[in-house]
This record gives sequence, C-alpha cells and structure tokens, in this order.
Amino acid sequence: MTQSDPATYRTLGYLATITVERLKGVGAVTTRKLHDQGIDSVADMLLTVPRRYLDRSHMARIDRAPIGEEVTLGGTVTSFSKRRISRGRTMTEARVSDGTGTVRVVWFNPYISLEEGEEVALSGKVESFRGSLQMKSPALDRLSLEKDRNTGKVIPVYPGVAGLAPSKVKDVASNAVKRSLPIVDIVPDVVLARFGLLDRTTAVRAIHAPDTYEDIAHAKRRLIFDEFLRIQMALRVRAHDAFESQIGISNAMRGPLIDRFLASQAFVFTDAQQRALEEILDDMTATTPMHRLLQGEVGSGKTVVVVAALLASVESGFQSAVMAPTEVLATQHYLGTERSLSSAGMAPTVSDAGAAGTESMFSQESTAARPVRIGLFTSARVTVNFVRGDVSRTQGLVWLEDGTIDIAFGTQALIQEGVRFRSLGTTVVDEQHRFGVEQRVVLRDSGAGGSVPDLLLMTATPIPRTLAMTLYGDLDVSVIDELPPGRTAIQTSTVPNAADDEIDLTVRAVVDQGRQVFIVCPLVEDSDKIEARSAEAEFARISRSLPEVRVGLLHGQLRSQEKAEIMARFAEGDIEVLVATTVIEVGIDVPNATLMVIRSADRFGLSQLHQLRGRVGRGDHRGTCILAVDASGEDSVRRIEAMTATNDGFSLAVIDLEIRGQGTVFAGSQSGAADLKLGDILIDHEILEVARSVATDAVTTDRSGPFVSGVIEEVGLLFGRDAEWLSKS
Repeated sequence: MTQSDPATYRTLGYLATITVERLKGVGAVTTRKLHDQGIDSVADMLLTVPRRYLDRSHMARIDRAPIGEEVTLGGTVTSFSKRRISRGRTMTEARVSDGTGTVRVVWFNPYISLEEGEEVALSGKVESFRGSLQMKSPALDRLSLEKDRNTGKVIPVYPGVAGLAPSKVKDVASNAVKRSLPIVDIVPDVVLARFGLLDRTTAVRAIHAPDTYEDIAHAKRRLIFDEFLRIQMALRVRAHDAFESQIGISNAMRGPLIDRFLASQAFVFTDAQQRALEEILDDMTATTPMHRLLQGEVGSGKTVVVVAALLASVESGFQSAVMAPTEVLATQHYLGTERSLSSAGMAPTVSDAGAAGTESMFSQESTAARPVRIGLFTSARVTVNFVRGDVSRTQGLVWLEDGTIDIAFGTQALIQEGVRFRSLGTTVVDEQHRFGVEQRVVLRDSGAGGSVPDLLLMTATPIPRTLAMTLYGDLDVSVIDELPPGRTAIQTSTVPNAADDEIDLTVRAVVDQGRQVFIVCPLVEDSDKIEARSAEAEFARISRSLPEVRVGLLHGQLRSQEKAEIMARFAEGDIEVLVATTVIEVGIDVPNATLMVIRSADRFGLSQLHQLRGRVGRGDHRGTCILAVDASGEDSVRRIEAMTATNDGFSLAVIDLEIRGQGTVFAGSQSGAADLKLGDILIDHEILEVARSVATDAVTTDRSGPFVSGVIEEVGLLFGRDAEWLSKS
C-alpha cells in the first residue's frame, strides 16, 4: 500500500480493493480463515469491530468493588506464593491491598512472578470467596514496567474469527488501522456538522483504539450512520433513476366510476383507508410514476382501496394489471372485484360470444358511460366478466391488446411473451415479496408510448416502519393500520399437536352452528425427514373421524381447475371443512369461516401464522384460532406465545423481526445476517431517519454529484453491486 493522489487515496472504497493478505502478519492460513468469514479486504477488516471493551481507564477502590462485574483494581502486593496442586498444575496466589481493602488473586500459571511491595493493576471479574474478595486469573499490569502496559486504557476485545484467536484478530485489525489512516471522508463537512457526526478517520481510530468509553459511542454512531447511508443512498438512487426521473402517466381522474363504486360499498372507509387512497390518487395524478407500497393489517380493507384506485385509472382511459403470486389469490382478486362491480351496477352484460374472432367486441366509448370489463389470466385459464365460461388465451390476449379489457388480474401469465396492453396505466403487484425484482420490472415496462405506468406494491404482512425504510427505502409507503368497525379480535389458544379428539369436538361444534373451518398443515404429504402433520394425512383422518362433515382438500400440487372448483365449493358452503396448505395464506375471503386450526403450528413463521389466522372472523361472527403445537425451541415458543398474546400485526412484526434478524438489502436475503454490522434498525431508528434524510436531499439536489457518486461507488466496492442492480426496482 503506497500513497498516490491524496484526493483519491484511502477512501473506504479504495481500501475495499486492497486484499487483506497485504496486511502485516496475514499469511495464507489466516487469509483463508478471514475469507471464510467474508473478510476479503482491508476495508472489511476495518469494519470488523470489537465485540466489547474492557474499561481499564479507571481503577475502583477494593472496598467498593462490585461482585460479579469486570473492574480494574490497583494496589500493593502484600503476599505472594506458589504451590503445586496436581501433577503439571501450579497455582500462584497473591494478596493485593490499596488501603481500603484486600483482594485474593489466583492464577493457574507457573510463570507469573511478583514481589512483595510491588505496585500492580488487576483487571477481571470480582467474586466472593469464603467471605472475602477474590479474582481468578485477572489480566495483570506491573505498574513499574511500561512494556505492554494496559492500565489506564480502554481495551478492545475482538471476536474470534473462523478459528483465529481474538488476539490474532486484534493484531490484524490494529495493523489495518495503522496502514489505512487517514481515510478520506466522502460525507461533506456540512452534513457532519449538522448532525454532530465524527469524521471517518476519527471514528475508525476510536472504534478500534478508544481513549475513553465516550469515544466508543461517538464512533459507533458515525459508523452506524455510514451503514444506513449506503443502504438509503442506493435505494434513493434506484428510485430516482427508475421512477422519479421518468415520464409518468397522469391517470387519476376521479369521476362517476369511482364515486359509484365507493357509494355502493356497505361500509364507510376508515380514516386509514381514506388516507391511503388519497396518497395513491395523489401519486397517480403526478407527472412522475407512482412507486408506492401499500401495507396493512389483516382484514383492514386494502383490496377495496386498490380497486378504487384501479377504477380511477380506467376512468382516465387507461388499463390496469394486478399480478398475484398464486392462482388461488389471483382468482380471489378477480372474483372479489367481479362481485363488487356487480353490486355497484358496473358489471357488463354477459354474452355467449366467447369465440367472437379477433375483432374487439366493443367500441371505445367513454369509460364513464359503460360497464367495467375485467379478465383473469393464469397458466391454466383465461376468463372475462363479459362472456360465459372460459375463453381461449389467444382471444384474451387480443382483448388485452385492443383495450377491451380494462383490468387484468393474473399470475406470472401476465408477463409471459405475447402479452401486450393497449394503454397500461397502473400496475399492482400483490404479496410483492414473493416476486423477484425482475418480474416486477417486466410488468412495469409493459406501458405504451415510452411512459412508465404507476406501480403499486401490496403486502398483507405488516412491516415495522424501520424495516420498510431499510428494505423498501426506494418506495413511498402507505399504511392501513386500523380495522373496519365491527371486526373483533380473533380468540387464539393452543393445544398439543396430538390433541386430535379435542380439535375434532371443536370442529364439529362449529359446523353444527352452520359455520365453516380451515385446517392448515405445513406439508402436502407425509415426509420421512420432517415430523409434521401433512394435509393429505389430516384430510384422511378428519374424513374418518367426522364422516358426517363435508371435507375438502386444497394444496398447490392440484391442477388449477381442481383448485378453483374446491375454492368455489368452499365459498358456496358446499365444503364445511377445508384442509389445506398455506396456499390459502392470503387473499381468501370466506365470511362464514370462523375457525382456523393450524396443525404443527411451530413449523410456521410468525407472520405466516398471523396471515392464516386472518382468514377467519371476516363476517358477522367472531373468529377463533387453535394452534396445535409441539414447540420446544426458544424461537418457536416465543412465536406461539406472541400469537396468543396479541392480534396486533404490527406488534407481531416487530417480534418477528427480533427473532428472524434484520435481513439484507445488498445480498437479497430476507432474514439472518444483515448488511448491518453495527446498526440495529429497531434500536438505531434515529440514525436511520438521519441517513434517509441526508440521502434523499443529496439525490434530489445533485444526483450526479461527488457525494452521491462516492457513496454509490462505495456500495459497489464493498458489496459487489453494480449499476444493473441499481437500475432494478
């Protein structure tokens, strides 16, 4: 490492290009072990910080030494002795006094040698032994010797790394600091001053070799800010390039269609629904494309808000598309919208013209003066609300391309080759976390005339605000955080997974009342490797146990037509108990279903459990959820306890985040080890807010400026992310 141009030398990005083996004392074995832990460069080593610190900057009085805590004590050696306690083991014992008290000190080390009257400092944990104070094997400083003297300092303690001792990691980190400083700071001085942040050189030095404990807190705050800034800057640049700098479609005309639809609803929008709708319509009116995430509690009424927004797009003369991850969910969206349009008197007359050739069946009359035409596209079927029965895929694609279909619902079939829209203005992706970024981009890029359609992402999984800012910082977020009037909390209880008789009695009682039941299992069929209840086995058991009950089986391995028929029979009440997998996790709305039984519930994540519970109690009768569990692990027990304690999805989301971990942005994982080595989005939310504000201001003010470019370059060099990743949204 030799210095060249000081203006470009020793940025953190530059240090990410210097391999770790360039550091002193890092040979082939150490290099391999560091690589195994993702420590490839000098920058990685600088960001591998101590896991804790020993404060030897202050000596405590012996008579006030706290039992069980790490302290530094100083005093005079009043006695010293050695004795053999077993073959090959020697115990060294000393007594040290500071005038206020005496502490007994023992080491199982034959090489320590002290003299009476010598001044020493001892750092370690104090314990009680036969009524007196004792320290076992404390760190020792002989104050008459300056070599390796650590008293009066804050000592960093590093984690062991892949078999490397903490002392070795400390040596490598110390060498990295020595060889790297000073580091050029890419954050402008005015930003540092405004938010009281250390410069990067001071922060890196202080995190590895602090003079005081106070230095550590200031250094951590700056480095946590850097972690959040890299994420926020990358997300804001991605949003700017993909949406904010693009030409959008102004498609939020609010007229007779949307007013008729809202007036036809049997309920009044909650304040949260109204707020979310207004935010969406404001975005749709803008000249830049909407890029928004709509999230909300289970049963909070997200779908009706989306349908209202889609009608605004149709009223403006544009088409809309709604993509869902499963055929069951896409079909539910289509059928739900079909019912809503019918009740509002906005559905077209159904004809038998399914094979009407390739010409449009309709003139392009004003949308306000005609019914709304919708279609469903999956891999197995195409159906529309203006023709009886299914139609051919070819005919459906013609009606998409010529504008006959106003709103298309579907799975990934909507983004297959040959799908073209006449004038796509709004795209909605439901349960968007189940789709890859590339799939969302394909749908978004289906707009005509070079304009980018508005994009609305939906999720029924409540996301803590700080996590939304970290994972979806390139999105504006609307939250529906209240339930419609009349929705009561679902009563949740637990039983052992073996309690079949108890579960069957409850199921029979609910069916006898004229209500319906979901029973959800984690597996389709029994497995030799996983001990959990399967849907096929449970279906067979329930059919034997309750022969008078009409039972259905639903899972993802069934043919599309079978799944549609089973869901239709359940919705109509022909099936009283539906045994299923998580294919019914979201989007299923059967108001008469009041009992949810989740077998082997400890096999599910917390958000999944909450989503499944939300499938019941959606009508006039209160819902009940039974969790059949064999929970033994700490995380499983915590999830089940949380489910029985609260129905608040946002509270559960925070607990789920604590259990699963923060996730990553740059590596693409949704849980586990994060991009954040120091920051915690639940604890450090104030720093996260600052980083988001700084990134937003910087990108808005000067997208191509040195500050933004420097951070993005750092992201690329530290995480291997290139311009292609930034262009995806």
